[in-house]
Amino acid sequence: ILDRLGYVREGHIHVLTREDLVGQYVGHTAPKTREVIKRAMGGVLFIDEAYYLYKPENERDYGQESIEILLQCMENNRDDLVVILAGYKNKMDRFFDSNPGMRSRIAHHLDFPDYGVSELKSIAEIMLAEQNYRLSEAASQALEEYLPIRMRLPHFSNARSVRNGLDRARLRQANRLFASRSRVLTKADLITIEESDIRGSRVFAEGKLEGEPETKMR
Repeated sequence: ILDRLGYVREGHIHVLTREDLVGQYVGHTAPKTREVIKRAMGGVLFIDEAYYLYKPENERDYGQESIEILLQCMENNRDDLVVILAGYKNKMDRFFDSNPGMRSRIAHHLDFPDYGVSELKSIAEIMLAEQNYRLSEAASQALEEYLPIRMRLPHFSNARSVRNGLDRARLRQANRLFASRSRVLTKADLITIEESDIRGSRVFAEGKLEGEPETKMR
């Protein structure tokens, strides 16, 4: 989009993390950071989980050096480089608070809300379909109950949490099928995630609210 609007002269984007910018010994970070920025010139430099660049608790960390070089290049190449810093809002707020120069040079701050339950369920169904799985009707209902509970628990990470939950559900399905190997299994058995595969998650127990009936969360 930026390319078509004429804001960048090339349409490329470099997606990076801390490991791509910060070196492990003295004199390693500066050339590493400059080389990455050089490749991104004329396009977009996207730094994911950018708050990991700054680790004040480690006096020997070289992340601050990378930040200073990045700030300098951003200032000197305002018309030829787009920099996007991405990460969880609370961690990014702390990152900007500890780096006043960074906050003053990043003019636009965009907050993306978490996905809703219906959106997360659609994501789950897409993920399962890509792996040739499907939800039974009861499992689909169980997933609708699972998602809002998971969203209330610590360390919720949107689609990543959904993917992790589905991975564990598929493992429970595999264990269930192995336990019933004495009977002939059909293709439908192999590709269908059942209600017990979803409700077997410890999320139902960990997310139980005081006063809720035991049968609902079982």
